[in-house]
This record gives sequence, structure tokens and C-alpha cells, in this order.
Amino acid sequence: MSVSLKRFYIIAWLFGLVFYFLDYVVRSAPAVMIPELVSNFSTTELKLVSLIGTYYYTYSTCSLIAGIALDKFGGKRSLFAGALILGIGCLLFLASAYSGGVAGRLLQGAGCAFAFPGCVYLASKGFSSKSLATAVGFTQCIGMLGGTAGQFVVGPWVEEGVNTDTFWLWSGIITVITAFCLFLVIPGEKQSEVQSEETVKKVGYLEPYKIVFKNPQSWLCGLISGLLFAPTTIFAMTWGVAFFEKDKGFMFHDAAITSAMVAFGWVFGCPLLGFITDKLGRRKPVLIGGAVLMILSFLQLIYLPELYSAKVSMFIFGLGSGAAMIPYSIIKETNPDYVKGSATGAINFITFGVTTLVSPLFSRWFGKNLEASSGEMHFQHSILFWIAGIVLAVLISLMLRETGSKARLQPSNT
Repeated sequence: MSVSLKRFYIIAWLFGLVFYFLDYVVRSAPAVMIPELVSNFSTTELKLVSLIGTYYYTYSTCSLIAGIALDKFGGKRSLFAGALILGIGCLLFLASAYSGGVAGRLLQGAGCAFAFPGCVYLASKGFSSKSLATAVGFTQCIGMLGGTAGQFVVGPWVEEGVNTDTFWLWSGIITVITAFCLFLVIPGEKQSEVQSEETVKKVGYLEPYKIVFKNPQSWLCGLISGLLFAPTTIFAMTWGVAFFEKDKGFMFHDAAITSAMVAFGWVFGCPLLGFITDKLGRRKPVLIGGAVLMILSFLQLIYLPELYSAKVSMFIFGLGSGAAMIPYSIIKETNPDYVKGSATGAINFITFGVTTLVSPLFSRWFGKNLEASSGEMHFQHSILFWIAGIVLAVLISLMLRETGSKARLQPSNT
């Protein structure tokens, strides 16, 4: 691929980051407007949290569609479609009917499924393999800035009386505008060097996923990433505010800021850990190190809460959880180059498939009895639930094959 075309892909990647930023704003914002949405949709708090969770149903399944679309149709049409669907999903949240909210949230999940795979796809076209993990980490950094804004910024807005309908209206309008910008900026199929004609004929629509899913390393990557992602997406971005308010007795403002610190930690953790793993030429030590930091920060939160504030604990947790992005680099390095998009779609499917399965379990065991909880003990037990998942991720990590640059050089040196 020519240097000039690579530059076009880097410019397109920057526009893709805007889409991914909006993805996380929309994903995290409902957590700080639960009472308002309960009133708007005339439902209960538990049913509303279930409605918010439907995002992951379409997000995980449509990740597979996004992967196929990227490999077969390129980034231009795929990212345009994803951003447009997300914009429509935001506008549907203006409906006062519960069914409208469900439809909107499902469309939000479906549209957002194209954001991260699309950004990684564009990054893989514009950056060299030596800097790919750094680019992927920076991509997630921008996403988490959106997650931070969805709570840090939107939370105070709602507290000050800003109408939630105004937020969803402008979110929809800005996302639709972004969709058209992506369509104009991303290089077209004739310019791209996605696949040769022979490869297109040989590889069918489902063949890339057969290749990816037949590789055991793909499943390990998805499970690890899912177990590390779940505490941020389910706890911090969905239940966190309610748990800090009701179990810990925080005021709404403090609860919202404390929960948002996880996303803020990601802002630094994703590019930092991506940079470290690229510099070391090793993936596994950084992955396991980040997971251990997550465990230690949660243990401090529940057993040594006086050591430093919950905000600092959640920030450190977010910093370590940036390790959840490392498997996204590994899965691309353990599968052929011509299934780049499908590999990212597959890991997104497995990752958020884990989230989809774990979310109702956490809701049933801990969310359901939050109102009648016993405070501190209820909070401790809920955190231990997440620690168990992270420990499992560390154990699975031991079965991963090292794919860093130093590991790839080893056979030629022996």
C-alpha cells in the first residue's frame, strides 16, 4: 500500500475516533439519568436497567456482521451504516413508550458494533504492525474519554436540570452528521488494497469466521477480554452510581464521579499499556500485570477503603483494565491478514457475549436486592463477584500463545 494511501487511512481513522467517542457517550450516559428515564418510559428502575442492558444483545451479535462487512465491503459503507443506525437509535430514545426505548437501545447497540472494529480496521491499514497495539490503545482511550464524558459531563447536566430529551436529540443529530463525514473521508474500495480478486473469490462471506473461530486462540482472547471488560461495562457504567449511592451512602454527584473514574483510568491505561507491550515486544506479561492491578485495586476498595478515596481506587482499576485491549492485538496476530475485520468482529462478539451472559446474573444476585441491601457487606460481595471473574481471566491468559514482536523473531534466532 502506498504511503499516501496510508495517510488517507490515518485521517479516516481520526474521523472513526469521533464515531467511537459517541459510541461510549451513548453507552454510559443512561447510568446517570436513571430516575429521568424511569419517568420518561413509565417503568421501574430494575426494568430500566434491563432495558439499558439490551444494548449488549445487539452489540455482541452485530459485531459479527460488522466484521463481515468490513472484510467484504471495506470501511466506507460499513462505518457509514453503523453511525447512521446509532444516530437513529439515539433519536428513538425521544419516544415516551417503553417499547420505543427498547428499540432505540437495540439500534444503539447494533450501530456501535461497527465503531471499534471499524477503527481497528482503519488503523491496521494506516499504521505499521510495530505501532498497531499503541494505535488500538489510543483508539480505546478516545472511547473511554466518551465514557467519561457520558458520566462526568452528562451527570452534572442532568443534576442541573437539563432535559434528557435535549441530550438524546443532539446525540442523534451529531451522530448522523458524523456518519456522512465518514462516508466522505474513508477511501473507497477502488483505492483500497483490502483483498486481491483471487482472495475475494476463494473466501466466502462466512469463511473468515470459520478461520477465526476454528482457532482456539481466538476464543481465549475473547474470553479474557470479556472477563476484563465486564466490570467496567456492567458495574461501572451501568450499576456503579446506584451501588455507591445505596450501599456506600454517597451523594449522587460523588457516586457519578466515582463511577466515571474507571473510564477516566482507561483514557490513560489503554494507550499506556499498548505502548508498553509494543516496546517490550511481549503481550502476556502486560496483560496479566494489568489484570493483577485490577484485582489489587478492588481488594483495596473493599478491605482498606481508608487507604485512599474510592475515586482513586476506581481510577487505578480503570488504569489496569486497559489490559482488556491487548487481546485485540493478539487475535489479529494469531489469524491471517485477510480476516482482519472478522477477527475484530469475532473478539467483540465473544467479549460482549460474556457481558450479555454475566449481566443478568449480576442483576439477579446483587442488583435485584440493592434497595433492601445490607450496605457494606452487599457492596463487598458484589466486588468479590468481579474479582473472581478477573482471576479466571488471568488463569486463561496462561494458555495464550505469545505473539509479541520478540516472540515472532525467536524462531529465526534459534
